[in-house]
Amino acid sequence: SRRVRIGEAAAASGLEPATIRFYEAEGILPEPKRTASGYRDYDEDDLRRLRFVRRARDLGLALDDIREMIAMDLGGEPPCSYVRGLLERHAEEIDRRIRELEALRAELDSLARRASSLSDRRGECVCHLIEAT
Repeated sequence: SRRVRIGEAAAASGLEPATIRFYEAEGILPEPKRTASGYRDYDEDDLRRLRFVRRARDLGLALDDIREMIAMDLGGEPPCSYVRGLLERHAEEIDRRIRELEALRAELDSLARRASSLSDRRGECVCHLIEAT
């Protein structure tokens, strides 16, 4: 089977070598085999896991959750039911954050409209445009 060093593994997975080393140090990914000269030596399973981690991070999943999924996979247990629940909770959290951001945006728009009619002034506060709201 094909084996690659960290630079090739990084290119194949879309991760930086430093990120791969970090994931290994944090126990998110298992330490790869080493060559006789000490270089990391990645196989196809390692590359599959690296691509999985990158995709999970792209989806905004937490490292602790990814660590759990990888551990399940390494233990021979498909993590799909765990992932299903995780994705549902993550989507709900995103919906909550969107609502919060929409409320913040409305507040900023309102403040900007009011601020456009107020003059700049020096007073007992840092900026009356923010502190007066």
